[in-house]
Amino acid sequence: MPEVVVAKPRTGKFNKNAARRVRVAGQIPAVIYGSGRDAVAVEVDPKQISRILFSESGHNTIFDVEVEGHPSAKAMIVDWQREPIKDRLIHIDLKRIALDKPIRVEVPIQIVGVANGVKNQGGILDLVLRELEIECLPGDIPGHINADVTNLSFGDVLRVADLPHSDKLKFLTDENATVAHVTAVKEEVVATPEAVAAEAAAPAEPEVLKKGKQETAETAAAPAPPEKGEKGAKK
Repeated sequence: MPEVVVAKPRTGKFNKNAARRVRVAGQIPAVIYGSGRDAVAVEVDPKQISRILFSESGHNTIFDVEVEGHPSAKAMIVDWQREPIKDRLIHIDLKRIALDKPIRVEVPIQIVGVANGVKNQGGILDLVLRELEIECLPGDIPGHINADVTNLSFGDVLRVADLPHSDKLKFLTDENATVAHVTAVKEEVVATPEAVAAEAAAPAEPEVLKKGKQETAETAAAPAPPEKGEKGAKK
């Protein structure tokens, strides 16, 4: 059974103060749009949204969304904003989807195995690409894409084209993009006593004033600019 998100329509003004009142009441403001229908401002339960985001399929989870006065629809979380200090959700965007139409999503890359260059050659694995953009039907979205690095040695590069996929998935990320490779462990250079003594004996360079805005009594007393209005953004 898919998760059911019950969203309550919001009315009145949609400004920062209105959004704050929604959060004080224990909900978070949201917008649902897509499928050729009008966007609707709603409020939803942050605990339920967090449970979806932290599930195995994460933001690619497909669920039912019910809004009073509107037809039920399949939806996904496409954008969200968190308060930076307390790391709590403060706004989300939901998009209605059609199960028979392909959509573009990003899925995480999961490393499989231990690279030969790490196990037998003393190197370290450098994971360059962590997500992959794909296109597929909503019902075919994978939880992750496996990247087998077992045979990866020094000088070898695992590229997007090397990742396994079926005819149901279309890779949109450049097929020549590097996913992972093995690099050498950098040795830490320890300064010798002679080098330390030479550096201490070197004449000090004259101090150069840094360019840029510096706070003065006048600028410190200036009023702060007005806060921007509510705007959704990713984590």
